[in-house]
Amino acid sequence: MSAHPPTAPGAPAFAIVYPGQPGDLTPVTPTQLPHRGGSVNPSVDALRARFGAAVIRHDVVWGETTVYVARDQVATICAWLQSDPSQRYEYLSDVTAVEYRDPMRPIEVVWHLRSIAFRRFLRLKVELPKSGAPLEVPSVWGVWKGADWLERECFDMFGIRFTGHPDLRRILLWEQYAEGYPLRKDFPLRGRFSRAEQLRNALAADPEARYSMEELSITDAFAQLPEDMRKRLGGGTRTGE
Repeated sequence: MSAHPPTAPGAPAFAIVYPGQPGDLTPVTPTQLPHRGGSVNPSVDALRARFGAAVIRHDVVWGETTVYVARDQVATICAWLQSDPSQRYEYLSDVTAVEYRDPMRPIEVVWHLRSIAFRRFLRLKVELPKSGAPLEVPSVWGVWKGADWLERECFDMFGIRFTGHPDLRRILLWEQYAEGYPLRKDFPLRGRFSRAEQLRNALAADPEARYSMEELSITDAFAQLPEDMRKRLGGGTRTGE
């Protein structure tokens, strides 16, 4: 496989990503993986050499490597994993959290990273105690813009704040939602309020309060489409017909 072509005048500023490296074998699906142990993602040793004590521990489960890192270093670690030529984790596929039934176990914030160039998957975790320090971690929006809505959803469902996020607000529930965070273990199945009170709160909420008319307008977006696309959509043509 050829190396990256030189950037031509007027070409996009971003680099084109080619899967795999010169001389790589054809990828195969691994089989008969052990539950615990197995091959460790080589990025772990690189992280320890670079960040030392900020890398707390690692684990390998069903062939996937998870690295626990210090809360205050996670954005710096992510920036290095994304930009360093030996790592190249170009794709952030998810930001989420895990809360266990054991009240003494901390909440875990989780980042799923993929290096398309090196065909690697890496899971980063930060542990947040439920008492004492606030439930917050640095945002990685400055590293991957795709973190925008992922972090908002995690905030909406778990109440974890991502410091440095440019627009951290609820994304699935309305801003005035007062019942808490639905994916927390202490959240009751029927909500904290009665059904009648939930309905009153929903009807009283103003979902347009935090949005501009440009964000809410579908008509304007349709008018800006190319003419051939407007005709196709307006004619009722369906995919596959």
